[in-house]
Amino acid sequence: MKNFWDELPRPFFALAPMEAVTDIVFRQVVARAGRPDIFFTEFTNATGWDAAGDKAIGGRLVKAEDEAPIVAQLWGSVPEAMAHMSDHVASLGYDGIDINMGCPDSSAVKTGGGSGMIRTPALAGEMIAAAKTSGLPVSVKTRLGYSRVDEWQDWLAFLLQQDIAALTIHLRTKKEMSKVPAHFELLQPIRELRDAVAPHTPLMINGDIMDRAHGERLAEEHGVDGIMIGRGIFSNPFAFTGHTFTSPEDKKQQLLELLQLHLSLYNQWHEVTGRPYETLKRFYKIYVRDFEGSSDMRANLMQTKSTDEARALVATLQR
Repeated sequence: MKNFWDELPRPFFALAPMEAVTDIVFRQVVARAGRPDIFFTEFTNATGWDAAGDKAIGGRLVKAEDEAPIVAQLWGSVPEAMAHMSDHVASLGYDGIDINMGCPDSSAVKTGGGSGMIRTPALAGEMIAAAKTSGLPVSVKTRLGYSRVDEWQDWLAFLLQQDIAALTIHLRTKKEMSKVPAHFELLQPIRELRDAVAPHTPLMINGDIMDRAHGERLAEEHGVDGIMIGRGIFSNPFAFTGHTFTSPEDKKQQLLELLQLHLSLYNQWHEVTGRPYETLKRFYKIYVRDFEGSSDMRANLMQTKSTDEARALVATLQR
């Protein structure tokens, strides 16, 4: 079985899976701005898909041919459903499967999925084994613990014993959400644990990492293999490059060009994804900011009802 994780540069960079954000459209925008080494899909409910098919997942597994390597991130708490979904993902041509064992959202946790897995390690092991039946490399993304930071030792050791393709750690607990700084102070003992239990398992970190330069410093200082950027992409869609702007006007124009691209890609993929126009509005704050009149322009964009209206408004800024 080919394992793309073995072929990645060190450190490698990934765009974090984010619900209602990292769809086919936004991933392609990020690829144009500065491509990461790995793409992840939005997290997809294996149990829902197993019960109701593609209508239950709303275009979350739509991908383009040029996105490789791309990993489908799945969640759930029913091993049989995970096995069925994983086989489907393999048939779609994905390069890997990542199991979400860190999402703090209550709708996932109450069914035992997401960070709820931290409280049921035996079931977590069954979910990993079920995903492996697909023949794809299976990785896990999780948090330090459910309620307490000191849960990380037993929980991460357990995961590392499951012979997974890679382990991504969001450096907070489920209870902490994103309300406290990421626990970078734990990176050395976490890496030492990985080295002792599963030295060949790539270790990727997530949480409060803003751009490539920041990630490279962390990787060099702490010896981790990969860096995952999530919310940092909202403040800088060029986060995966060393990109700089020549002037405030240059920054404004480049961000607006990306917005025009986003609008075009939305139109291109709309028939396949079925996402309503309103879902685009959460992205406007990424591109329209930090220049005179940007607040008013964002307010105006939020009143638009089509990409044509939005494109016309953006064109007035570009002129």
